[in-house]
Amino acid sequence: MRIRATVAAVSGALALSALAVPAAQADDAPSFREAAAAALEADRNAPAERSAFAAAAAIGDLDVSFSGLKIAAAVKVGTTNKVSTTVTYKIKHGADVDIKSADFATGPYIYKGSYEQPVNLLLGDNPATCTATSATTATCKGKIDVYPAYDELINSDSGTWRAGALALDYATEQFSDQGALGTTKVQRISRLTVNASPEPVKKGKTITVTGKLSRANWETHKYHGYSTQKVQLQFRKKNSSTYTTVKTIKTSTTGQLKTTVKATVDGYYRYNFAGTTTTPAIKAAGDFVDVK
Repeated sequence: MRIRATVAAVSGALALSALAVPAAQADDAPSFREAAAAALEADRNAPAERSAFAAAAAIGDLDVSFSGLKIAAAVKVGTTNKVSTTVTYKIKHGADVDIKSADFATGPYIYKGSYEQPVNLLLGDNPATCTATSATTATCKGKIDVYPAYDELINSDSGTWRAGALALDYATEQFSDQGALGTTKVQRISRLTVNASPEPVKKGKTITVTGKLSRANWETHKYHGYSTQKVQLQFRKKNSSTYTTVKTIKTSTTGQLKTTVKATVDGYYRYNFAGTTTTPAIKAAGDFVDVK
């Protein structure tokens, strides 16, 4: 398992890289991310302790199990800015587990690939906060924190990820880990432009509508054109609030869009991209055309 740029192999375990997060984040309890990564690595390196049902049951020697995890349907990540998404879940623990102790910590994580051999994994900077609902149950809320500027992701990481949760006891070095608690999509943020010309235009004349669909490239930290994607050209009349689809075209190999229509009435043209598993949907702001 790799945890791209967030952790590095140190003394046989995974530890937080000094370059993994900005200096402003360095004091935000990196010990949790460090310890959580080490626990997950230890779990994945001990297959003998897992059964065929490992992904559906809590693994480890700390008496904590997890359920009811909820996470956003998609985590949309650009090229540089930190992105955080909130995760809620429930825990059930043994009577000997003190969740109020300073030695106890729990948090969510998401992973790409299989539970046993994930190709990437993302954690939160800080442990989740938990509120007891009984002597042995609690509800918890934590975050997944993503730093695209620090190479935590590569482009092939986009798509569907699974969610898990873990719990740690710093004093005893016990932990519990459970995967397959939910799913989310980690997506490359999209951009879409439109320009309709000439403006103004005589009624019945041809309008050329150009634009570009691009998306975040996590490896170059820039936005590049999204090729051969279906995009709708839509129009709404000047005094209307409803867009209708005029035609559907495809982007070029560089993400460019270009088509023509006949001018009939004043109104707004825009491009509408429905999105894919790896890239979120987006609508360009309407470009007004005055028809004389």
